Amino acid sequence: MLFKISFKNMKKSFKDYAIYFLTLVLGVAIFYMFNSLDSQQAMLDVTSSTREFIKIMVRMLELVSVFVAVVLGLLIVYANNFLINRRKKEFGIYMTLGMSKGQISRIILFETILVGILSLVAGIVIGVFASQFMSILVAKLFQADLSEFQFVFSKAACIKTCIYFALMYFAVMIFNTITISRYKLINLLTAIKKNEKLKLKNPVLSVIVFFVSIALLGWAYWTVTVKANTLNTAEKAFELIIVGIVGTLLFFWSLSGFIIKVIQSRKSIYLKGTNMFVLRQLNNKINTTVVSMSVICIMLFMTISILSASLSLRNTMEKDLVEMTPVDLNLYKTANLPKSYVNAYGNVITCTEKQIEDSKYPITYTLENYNYDLNKLKDIVEIPIYVTDELTWRDSLGSSFEEAKLEFPGLLYDSPEEIVKVSDYNKIARVYGLSEYSLEDDEFIVLCDFDSMKELRDRELKKSNATITLDGKIYHSKYNECQSGYIRMSTSHVNTGIILVPDSCNLKEEWKEQYFLAANYNTDSEDEYLKIEEDFTNNTSQIIKELKNDSIELDGMTKNAIVESSVGLATMVVFIAIYLGLVFLIASAAILALKQLTESADNKQRYTVLRKIGCDEKMINKALFAQIAIFFMLPLLLAIIHSIFGIQFALSLLSGLVSSEELIPSIIATVIIIGVIYGIYFLSTYFGSKNIIKEE
Repeated sequence: MLFKISFKNMKKSFKDYAIYFLTLVLGVAIFYMFNSLDSQQAMLDVTSSTREFIKIMVRMLELVSVFVAVVLGLLIVYANNFLINRRKKEFGIYMTLGMSKGQISRIILFETILVGILSLVAGIVIGVFASQFMSILVAKLFQADLSEFQFVFSKAACIKTCIYFALMYFAVMIFNTITISRYKLINLLTAIKKNEKLKLKNPVLSVIVFFVSIALLGWAYWTVTVKANTLNTAEKAFELIIVGIVGTLLFFWSLSGFIIKVIQSRKSIYLKGTNMFVLRQLNNKINTTVVSMSVICIMLFMTISILSASLSLRNTMEKDLVEMTPVDLNLYKTANLPKSYVNAYGNVITCTEKQIEDSKYPITYTLENYNYDLNKLKDIVEIPIYVTDELTWRDSLGSSFEEAKLEFPGLLYDSPEEIVKVSDYNKIARVYGLSEYSLEDDEFIVLCDFDSMKELRDRELKKSNATITLDGKIYHSKYNECQSGYIRMSTSHVNTGIILVPDSCNLKEEWKEQYFLAANYNTDSEDEYLKIEEDFTNNTSQIIKELKNDSIELDGMTKNAIVESSVGLATMVVFIAIYLGLVFLIASAAILALKQLTESADNKQRYTVLRKIGCDEKMINKALFAQIAIFFMLPLLLAIIHSIFGIQFALSLLSGLVSSEELIPSIIATVIIIGVIYGIYFLSTYFGSKNIIKEE
């Protein structure tokens, strides 16, 4: 009997609360999709290093899934609370007919189990099919071969999804049992007559608090844009986050009172149509959901920022990789090793006689000395790079140093600059396809393409007296700004500065800090290409083993390794961002939708009163639409404003890694994702509420 009642209740819930089931099914589907990558990656034809990146990504997604499960679990409990409260009268009738609280709890238990099974089955089915498209996305992002594509079902992901969601539903069962046990019959029977009281705040206080919230948020926006460099400690960043959260809370606390005060002053608007009713309804909704609206706003802000920044990072890195990896190989070796030195970790390193002797010679000498066939390489260019304590960052910044120190106190200004002769750089530039430069005997050029450092250096170069001194000779800057260029391949524009000097400059032998070599592989065969690549990347290769045995410090990077690591990192960021973004978005929209549906059910009598005083269905539906639209848009609009400044802050932090030009397509993609999901929930809420308040 109890099971039969539960089954009928579940069918009725499908009609009235489709959003609840939609959220459960989407949650299950998304959870399965992102946890099934371990099965999908097995069919991809990728290199071993890329496969390792995918394994790392899968492990990271597993950790993120724990957080996602907590968010979804809280969402399910929150949503279920609304459904339970909505059914107070029903439970009161059950108790009047002689049912015990234990029997009512069992009815709810059966309903939860039925809903859980149904949502799990539907969600996993959708997730299985959607995960096939995820396989294609993984292949595209990792540049993998999908020739062996086949339909994949992840047993592990299915089991994990069932376990996680079973735990969530178990928590819901406990919550429901506790809630039912606290109900009193009189309260259940009269619940329908107890609407939430209209809470009208003091309008003057609301206006004051509103402007205080605007001031707090304005200060936070100003800090993350104009004064972003001051956020150089975790404490200061944490303080800013607290100010932002408090500002958001105060904004929603004061918003309804502020709006009423403003609109009441415009009688032509306030008294028009059903505006007075809509305004009062909104006032009640916002006043009773200050915390939830603030949380939703912050989650939407995180969704917009995470999706926009991560997609932009991916696009920027793809674009930069083409430009920043012009050759197949970079090698470098420390020159003029001393008998002992202190490394970056503070350890004293003692060098052998063989290391010291080898450090006096170029990289090509080392390769030949260890019997490496240089005919495997072509376009070989090798240059020395110099450093000296005569020219540090502090020296090259000149009169701009004090200003720079205040703005960027964490930089190591006593670090020596890297110095390269212009003819040596031109050899590299010729192979890379970059611009070549020329210098007079008393000129120098600064090469820098890392945005924040370029801006810092340009301040000094724009001054007419920008000079450096080497070996007692003064050199003047040829240009009033940094020029584009680099020596080492990388994933993006991260060259913080190279000083080009004329060939006549007296760069002493003891200043020689590093030998640098750039080259291409001398083959057109893919198999041979991979063999040459292994010579410099595989620890089992003969030359690397011999170099390590003698502790010869020869290091480097290959184009393939840079591309694979960059693609792997960017893809991990994108996947985790999409995962979290979708969950936050669904949670935000679902909370808003469920709250509005419950409000519509509780306020059904008020719409009946509107009909009695002469409002037709068109006016009532228009009033309902306006309420829901404003209710949905308020947290989204503030989240968008937060995101405008948050993304600017992210750009300053990721300077050189994220391009502002790449933000436009990323923002468009984010808008589409949010528009589709948020729009579905908005329309479902409107039609669901319309169905609830319609005249029977």
